[in-house]
Amino acid sequence: MSEIIIAIAVILALAIAAVLILASRKPDTLRVQRTAAIHAPPEKIFALIGDFRAWRAWSPYEDRDPDLQRSYSGADSGRGAVYEWNGNRQVGSGRMEILDAPAPSKVVIKLDFLKPFEAHNTAEFTFVPQGDTTNVTWLMHGPAPLMSKVMQVFMNMDNMIGKDFATGLANLKRITEK
Repeated sequence: MSEIIIAIAVILALAIAAVLILASRKPDTLRVQRTAAIHAPPEKIFALIGDFRAWRAWSPYEDRDPDLQRSYSGADSGRGAVYEWNGNRQVGSGRMEILDAPAPSKVVIKLDFLKPFEAHNTAEFTFVPQGDTTNVTWLMHGPAPLMSKVMQVFMNMDNMIGKDFATGLANLKRITEK
């Protein structure tokens, strides 16, 4: 009986060591990026991103909790605008603050997740006009601490988050191309 317990303990220790070794090989930064071509002027798209109150119309995260608690502070839009949320397990809780917003080319956001896990990232939206189309890029980047690297052993964060970014960009396209 004690040999079985020892064998289980050894197998468990080896499994944990394998996960930690795999996690240590993951990059020190997390980077997720998606781009969409939208047939609308950059000013029109910029207005929907630079004002957190407008995110309810396009953000893929806004519909995941019908009871989501939102609060806005700071500037109404652009630099200094703040959005805090508290919701269910799917959206968690956190805070966003626009750090820079040179219209209509870019919006840079400090993004702090508090729940279900803590993470501190930067989100950037860039708008590059090309004729009657604007190429919109949604990028999120930040440090990947050990827990993030362990999660990446079991799930592809680029696919998971990237799918949400693609949905958000498709929503922006649908709204602004009307």
